[in-house]
Parts: sequence; C-alpha cells; structure tokens
Amino acid sequence: MVVKEINYKETSYFSPLFCDYMNNDPKLKSFYNLYPSIDNFKKQIDQKKSEYRDKNREILYDVIKQQYKEINCSNEFNSMLESIKEKNTFTVTTGHQLNLFTGPIYFLYKILTTINLCDELTQKYPKFNFIPVYWMATEDHDFKEINHFNFENSKIEWGSDQTGVVGEFLTGELNTVIDELKRIFPDNKNSNELISLFKNTYLKSDCLSDATRNFVHLLFRKYNLLIIDANHKDLKKSFRDFLKKEVKDSSIKKSSLSTLKKLEKLDYKVQAHTRDVNLFYIEKNERKRIIKKKNHFLIEGSKNKLEQKNIVDSIENNPEKFSPNVLFRTIYQEYLLPNLCYIGGPAEIAYWLQLKKSFESFKITFPILLNRNSILLISSREIKKLKTLNIDIKDIFLDINKLTTIKTNEFSELNIDFSELKNILKNQFKYLFDIASKTDYSFTGAVKAQEKKQLDGIDNLEKKLLNAQKKKFSDEISRITELRKELFPNDTLQERTANFSEYYCEYGYKIIDILKKNIKPLNKRFSVIEIS
Repeated sequence: MVVKEINYKETSYFSPLFCDYMNNDPKLKSFYNLYPSIDNFKKQIDQKKSEYRDKNREILYDVIKQQYKEINCSNEFNSMLESIKEKNTFTVTTGHQLNLFTGPIYFLYKILTTINLCDELTQKYPKFNFIPVYWMATEDHDFKEINHFNFENSKIEWGSDQTGVVGEFLTGELNTVIDELKRIFPDNKNSNELISLFKNTYLKSDCLSDATRNFVHLLFRKYNLLIIDANHKDLKKSFRDFLKKEVKDSSIKKSSLSTLKKLEKLDYKVQAHTRDVNLFYIEKNERKRIIKKKNHFLIEGSKNKLEQKNIVDSIENNPEKFSPNVLFRTIYQEYLLPNLCYIGGPAEIAYWLQLKKSFESFKITFPILLNRNSILLISSREIKKLKTLNIDIKDIFLDINKLTTIKTNEFSELNIDFSELKNILKNQFKYLFDIASKTDYSFTGAVKAQEKKQLDGIDNLEKKLLNAQKKKFSDEISRITELRKELFPNDTLQERTANFSEYYCEYGYKIIDILKKNIKPLNKRFSVIEIS
C-alpha cells in the first residue's frame, strides 16, 4: 500500500524544470499542449483524430502482426491488436532502451503507469479503445548503457564485441549471464522461475529486439501490453517525407531554437541539444551520425562528401538505413501512432518540453506528457526501523549528513544549534559597523575581519560538539546510516539502481500485482509503497 506521497521538489532528487512541470507552473504553459488531467484527454482525442493519418493504422497492424508471429498470444491480445485498425482506437506510449533484464526497476513503473492510464481512460471514455504501448529503443547504439543490471551488490554484465544498433545484437552468447544468475540468485522457486524466463526468451530469440519483446510480453502477460520495434523498412518508408524535410531544412534545430532560448532565460538546463541533422545512418553494423557542413554532408568517420540530393535519394530508396536520434524519434513515434500521451521519466519530460514548436512545424499533434510514477519500495521491516528511530518517511530523503545532524540534535540533551548565538553576535557587530562608519570608515575592514573570525570560531565549536554527540550516539547514527543505504543504494534513488529481480526473487509475480494496484498515473507526487 502507499504509505506516503511526497512533492517531487521535497525529495531533492529532481530538476527544477521537472518539478515546475509537475507542479503545473504557469510559466511553462507555452512549452506543451495540454496538461495531464483526465478531462484533457477528450480534447487530446479530438485533436489527434483530426490530424492522424488513418492509413498508418494498416501499416502498423501489418508490421506488428509480423513481429508477433512467433509469440503465442491470447485471444484478448489478438482482439486488441485487431482494434488498432479502428478509428476509435488510440494509444498511450512509453519508451525505453533494451536494457538487459529490463535494467533499473523504474522500467516496470513506466510500463505499469502506461497500462493503468489506459484502464482509467477506458472507464472514463468507454466509446474509445486505449492500447498501452512499449516503444523499444532498438536503434540505440550505446551498448554500455544497456548491457548490465544490478542485483543487490552485484553487477551482472553482458560482454560483447558486437557493434551497431543494439536491437540486432545476437543473444546466443548470453549463456554466461545464466551462470551468473544461478550463482547470485537465492535458491528458491521465484528465482528458478526468473532464470527459466530468461532462458526461454533471451536464449531462444535470434536478437536482442526479439528477446526483449518476448521477455516483456511474458512479464506483463496479464495486461495486454503492445510492444513495437519501429526499426522496420515499411514504417520508415511511410515516414520518408519527414526524413527528407529534416535533411533539407534542419527542421528540428530551427523550430526549437526559440524554445531553447526561453528555457535558458528561465534558468532551466537544456536536456538535449539539437543538431543540424538529427539523424543517423545505419550500415555494416554501425550507426553513424549524419553531419551537415556548409555545402555538403558527411557520414561520421568518413571523408566522402555527399550532396543533399545523395542523402534525399538514399532516403527514398533505402529509408531503413536512416535512424532518428532521441529528439527526432519523438516525431517519428507520434507520426506513426494514434497516440494521446507519452509517459517518460524526468529527463524525457525535459527534452520533450523542448519540442512543441518542432511538432507544429511537422503538423503533428503534441502529446500529453506524463511522468511515470516514481516510487520507493519499502518493506515492513524497514518501516519498523523508521518508527524505532523516530524518523518520518519524508526525512529519509534528506542528505545523510543533514539527517544525522537533525537526529543527533533530537537525541542529545544539549543544545548543539548555535544559530541564535550567531544571530546575537551579528547584531552586536552591526552596532560596531555603525560606530566605525560614523568615526573612521577604514575601521570597517577590521570589524568585518573580527566578525568573520568569531563566527568561524563558533562554527568550529558547533561542529566539534556535534561530532562529539554523534560519537556518543554512534549506535543510533550507524543504524540510521545503514537504513538509508538500504533505501538509497549508492546515495541515489532506489528506482534508478535496483533491478526488479531483487523483489521478484523474494515476492514472485506478486511484486508486479502490488505495483499494478498502487500505481496511480495522474497522481503527480512521489510514492512510497510498502511491500510485505
């Protein structure tokens, strides 16, 4: 059950841009289309319906049908897939890399936020069909980002010499990972089930794209999640005109320039910088950036100069060789899908907010942006520890030094906080500054130096007294520190480090059911969920 909900800003783990968006700050209104609310989805449906090319439904259906041909799907799933051809069917989409064994646990939060939002929309708007979609980032080429996952204190890594888009990596060499799982997983029924699932998907698939689809399909088998690999010739063929426009006009860079300036003026960090051409070229197991010069183009790593016509003709004849980068992928996705909402993490929300003008330039409806639920999983045992140490759940998010200082002050019978004393001293020196300025102004430098010396002395005394009290209460401080390390591994959010297997080995499929029950898509606060 949800035991605490916290404003994102109060956790201190999220960027100002993201926090302001989640808090619906009016100054961000121009950066998006509609704010996520259940009522705004009807407006989004109307807008998407008027712009979306229904011919894409047939193309999507044919490609997805082909991609699922080796999977034994339920009748309910097949019925859902058939519905994609209907004009009253819309999607809610999340995207993620092909991380080994799903990577950080927030992958599950993304998927379940997407599924649960579709459930809510179905209840609110029963005349429409809503399909949850996982868009696989099969064209990524940074293998080091996705070739590992953590299990407790162990890092399980897939070593490979393969290059190019990761979706095409062959998975036969993953036998070594099976051996590692057997070594580190506890010996129980749930662990054996996970290892069997890994074998039957990763080792029985030809490539990482197929393996990920098979694995995620089985993991969420109860919830009819639709998984799409958009690295397909027919899909890119339908997108050719947009690819050409990007090459000819540098559309994304030009259209987003004013937005980036506005973001910088508001003191927000720009999440992803645009390029003159936001495309890669795929050839011979390599995915290389297309570089635009004044009068020609280059493929990264090559000195061969290409004319614009060479690139455009290549797009016409071989669209499958062109791969959108992270920014252009948003356009590709929203063009292909009858999509209403994109569900992403904080960094994704940040770069989507850069692109509203780009969507307008391509005449594609900008989706509703919704953060995937952010969660801290906490056991009954850990909640008991918090209560014993008299720590509020919200306070466990504090920096460890700040948290231990607060608790030491609570434990101690002494008043270790000298703030009042420092304020008295500052007022006394204010009096001395007034006298100095009225007699000889040159004395103010000496007064200022003396003030700093005495304030530094009080700070030093305060630190020494605090450290002495921390030693006195070392047992309590040690227990606080260990508990925080449990909940925030490597001093970062649990969801960014832990893998779902840690919880599956202990709770089995129940962990997914617990998350499904407690994830509330339109609740824009950080959730602490108890598992027992």
